[in-house]
Amino acid sequence: MEGPTPVSALIHAATMVTAGVFLLARCSPIFEYSSFSLFIVVLFGALTSFFGATTALVQNDIKKVIAYSTCSQLGYMIFICGLSHYSIGVFHLFNHAFFKALLFLSAGSVIHAMDDEQDFRKYGSLRKLLPFTYSAIVIGSFSLMGFPFLTGFYSKDAILEIAFSKYNIIGHFSYFLGSLTAFFTSFYSVRLVYLTFITKTNSFKNVIKSAHEPNFLMLFPLLFLTFCSIFVGFFFRDLFIGLGSPI
Repeated sequence: MEGPTPVSALIHAATMVTAGVFLLARCSPIFEYSSFSLFIVVLFGALTSFFGATTALVQNDIKKVIAYSTCSQLGYMIFICGLSHYSIGVFHLFNHAFFKALLFLSAGSVIHAMDDEQDFRKYGSLRKLLPFTYSAIVIGSFSLMGFPFLTGFYSKDAILEIAFSKYNIIGHFSYFLGSLTAFFTSFYSVRLVYLTFITKTNSFKNVIKSAHEPNFLMLFPLLFLTFCSIFVGFFFRDLFIGLGSPI
């Protein structure tokens, strides 16, 4: 579903597309009566995470890359629910809301600065022109990758650890696809950051000359979400995973 960037930040990060995960968690007593249903949930969740990541690899629209990464992260949430750890799925949904909203709003800041151009092959060398947006999108991307001690790490690491510790075929299947998906996530995130901010510019001269950071009203949500993408996972891990957890 396409829409304005603030709308994408809302519906792709925390509300509409994640409603299925919430419904799955609310219906957990019903699913626990059927091992076959849980098997199907794990199977489709793992395949969805892999499909979303491989699709994001070949996208050139900055918002489409982030949108397909949402599909990939939904797969993580679904398959961990299928492994009967619903609180971890909701924890990843909670964490995902912060760093994915940050990525979408940061992408909106870049699109605004680049005269509404969304193809990041036509960006390049923006880190000096948009330093705050650059910092925000790097932190959001690292959190999405599951970089240690950022928000995304605490839920994604728990998901992969639980999948591996199941010691059955479907658990190892989801762990293998989840680990491969994590690698692809890192790859397309680094690709997006590199082509947007680091490589030599492919933009028109007049576009580069007019590129600028947005005003404080647009930057404040980025600042708030940046802090959330760093600290929220740490402060809420005991609430979702359980007290005394070494994760």
